[in-house]
Amino acid sequence: MSQNFSDWMSDVQARVETALSSALPAAESIPARLHQAMRYSTLGGGKRVRPLLAFAAGEITGAAPEALDAAACAVECIHVYSLVHDDLPCMDDDVLRRGRPTCHVEFDEPTALLVGDSLQTLAFEILARQKNLAPARQVEMVRVLAVASGSCGMAGGQAIDLDSVGKPLTQPELELMHALKTGALIRAAILLGALCGDAMPDDERAALDRFAKRAGLLFQVVDDILDCTASTATLGKTAGKDAAADKPTYVSLLGLEGARRFAGELETDALNSLKPFGTRSQRLAELAAFIAHRKF
Repeated sequence: MSQNFSDWMSDVQARVETALSSALPAAESIPARLHQAMRYSTLGGGKRVRPLLAFAAGEITGAAPEALDAAACAVECIHVYSLVHDDLPCMDDDVLRRGRPTCHVEFDEPTALLVGDSLQTLAFEILARQKNLAPARQVEMVRVLAVASGSCGMAGGQAIDLDSVGKPLTQPELELMHALKTGALIRAAILLGALCGDAMPDDERAALDRFAKRAGLLFQVVDDILDCTASTATLGKTAGKDAAADKPTYVSLLGLEGARRFAGELETDALNSLKPFGTRSQRLAELAAFIAHRKF
């Protein structure tokens, strides 16, 4: 690959931004306030880690960029919906996201609730209307994203998170919570990207799935570290919220240095999972390093 990682990442982020802008309803279309809030929450911010992972996984299976656009936009719509709902007063009650006022602060709580609902349904519409894949593959992608989003995935993890405030959790219990809350959607992004290309043999699919699970857990461990070491300005969201809310984290369980060691172990394990793919997994390996060593 001749393009360096930074340029590749910027190109994918710009491509996804354009695709999201096209997929979202026009700001002036009725109901305009809802559509404006959807665009406000989705566009112009975020690292786009999940779309980047989808595109990187697609390189392993030779996926077409147009199919990856749909996968990336669908998973990002689910991610943004979860952020909008997580920020609501009835959930994490936050006022800052991606360096801007959260959706319910900029608009209002009922609008924010509807933004999340609308982005969730838009994700599945995007997957259903693409014409680059066989119908059976589209159905599988819808299933993967639905499972990752629901009570056995992201929503279930959030439920456990809310129920765990002020309670000590063991490391396996904490890992289960985050495998659902954060890891499930990261895993889905990787699987969706791979599903956009050629079918994989069973051993490669198992290796990719192991990478996806390790990468999802790595993201959360680093997030916990950053929550207690980085500033609000750097993060673009309120720093120290987990500690203030008495939520169980990897830092509270393992200590800061212990959490850092665990992150290093997860990064190594994730990279080892990619060995069967050789150079086809270069971008996934680079993204694992980016996730492990990010500062925001």
